[in-house]
Amino acid sequence: MTLAVLASRALCGMHAHEVRVETHLGPGLPGFNVVGLADTEVRESRERVRAAIINSGFEFPAGRITVNLSPADMPKESGRFDLPIALGLLLASGQLAPPAAEDAKPSTPGASLADMVLAGELSLTGALVPVAAPLVIALSVARDAPGATLILPAGSAEQAAWVPGLQVLSARSLADVAAHAAGAGQLPNAIPRPWPEAPPAPCLSDVRGQPGARRALEVAAAGGHSLLMMGPPGAGKTMLAARLPGLLPPLARGQALEAAAVAAMAGLPEALASQPPFRAPHHSASVAALVGGGGRPRPGEISLAHHGVLFLDELPEFSRRALEALREPLEAGRVVIARALYAAQFPARFQLVAAMNPCPCGWRGHPARACACTPDQVARYAAKISGPLLDRIDLHVALPPSDPDWMAAAPGEASDAVRARVIQCRDRQQARQGKPNAGLAGAELDEFCAMDDEARGLLVQAMRRLKGSARAMHRALRVARTIADLDGQDRLAARHVAQAVQYRRPSV
Repeated sequence: MTLAVLASRALCGMHAHEVRVETHLGPGLPGFNVVGLADTEVRESRERVRAAIINSGFEFPAGRITVNLSPADMPKESGRFDLPIALGLLLASGQLAPPAAEDAKPSTPGASLADMVLAGELSLTGALVPVAAPLVIALSVARDAPGATLILPAGSAEQAAWVPGLQVLSARSLADVAAHAAGAGQLPNAIPRPWPEAPPAPCLSDVRGQPGARRALEVAAAGGHSLLMMGPPGAGKTMLAARLPGLLPPLARGQALEAAAVAAMAGLPEALASQPPFRAPHHSASVAALVGGGGRPRPGEISLAHHGVLFLDELPEFSRRALEALREPLEAGRVVIARALYAAQFPARFQLVAAMNPCPCGWRGHPARACACTPDQVARYAAKISGPLLDRIDLHVALPPSDPDWMAAAPGEASDAVRARVIQCRDRQQARQGKPNAGLAGAELDEFCAMDDEARGLLVQAMRRLKGSARAMHRALRVARTIADLDGQDRLAARHVAQAVQYRRPSV
C-alpha cells in the first residue's frame, strides 16, 4: 500500500468538521510535505511524527511523503493530526497491515479503519499527548457519524466518554494504536470521569428585605427572562444576581455537555456540572472578551454563560461597543464571528442580569443622602445604555435603599422553596410549548398568550402611555405568560398583564 486514508477532525467554532488525512509514499528524493491549508503546528508535525515512529520501534520510510488534509480550503491547526499522519505513514509503507475484511469479525480490533476517527498529538517518545476540546470533537462525531469509533489520548478520552452513544477508545502511545489497527491488540474503552457534585449555591434567604426584587428574580428564573436592577449602592443587586443560578432548574445532561464543551474551547478546565454557569465579567472587558473573537476565534463570556447567567455589574461602565454587541445574541441565542476564510459560530443562550446605580455617584433619589451629580451628568450616565438594548431586557426593577435595621428582619424564603416553584413552572412551559416563555416569538405569542378583553385593553393602553415598541409589547406578553404560569392559570388575566407592564416601566 502506498496510499492510506484516515479520518480526523478540525475545529471551527463549536463544530469539529471531518478531515480526510491522505498519506502518500512515492519514489523520489526523500521529502515530507503537509498540504491542505495547514497551520504552523500542523506543519511541525513532520518532526514529531518522524521521532515518534522511530522511538516506537518502527522504521521511518524513505521516499517522497505527501500528506494531504482534505478539504483543502478548511484551515487546520494544532497537533491533533499527528496520530493519523503517523498511522497513515505506517500503513502506506507496509509496516502495518490491517486484518483482511473477510477475516475480520465485527468485534475484531481494527476491523474497519474507515470507521475510526483519530486525534492525538505525539511526543518525541511516541507517547500520546491530550488534545484540546475533546468534548467538541466527540459531540460532532456522535452527531455526524453515529457508528464511528473515536480514538483519543487517555486524558482526553475520559472527557469524550461523557458523550452518550459514542464508542471512545483510550490510547497511550502510537504503538498501542498501531497494534489495535493491525488486529494484534485491543485498546480499552474509555471510562468517563464521574459526574461531579455541584457546589452549594448561595441561598436567597441571605437577602433580607427587597420583596419586589425577590419577586422579579423568581419571575426571571421561571421564564428565562433578562433582568435589569437599578438601585443605590448596597441595595442588594449583586447578592440577588449571584443567587439566580440557585433558583434555576438543574441542567440536563445534553446542556451540561454543551456548557463544558464551550468552556474547553475557551481554554478553561472541562468539568460537567448540573448547576447553570454564572459569569460576571469586569466592566473593563473588551468586545472580544465579552462576545468572543481573536485570530483563532474563541468563545467569549456570553458563550461561557450558555444555559446559565451572565451578570453585568455597573452596566453603564461597560464600553458602548461591548454592550451593543449583546443585542443580536440576546435575540438569536448564538454569536457568529466572521473571518476571511470561515465563520465560527458559538452558542450564547444565556440569561442577562444587569445592575446599575441611578447616577454616577449612586445616591440620586436616596432619602437620606444628597446626590452630587448635575442633570447633565445623570443624562450622560443613562445615555451610555442604548434604547435598543434596554428594549431587549424583559424586567426592569428599581430597588429602594436597604433598611438600616435589616439585621433584625426575618430571613427571606430559601432558594429551595423558590426553585421548586420555578421547576414546576418550567415543566408547565415545556409541556405546553417545548421551551421557556422567554423564547416565544411570532405566532407562538398568539397561540400561547391568549387573554381576555380587559387584559388586552390594559396592555394596549399601557404600551401607548409608555410609548413602547412592538418588541416591548412582545416581551411584556412573555413576562405576563410567566406570571400566569406561576399563578397556575392557562389564560392571561388583567392582573398578570398589569404586573408585567410594571416591569416594563423605564428605570433609566
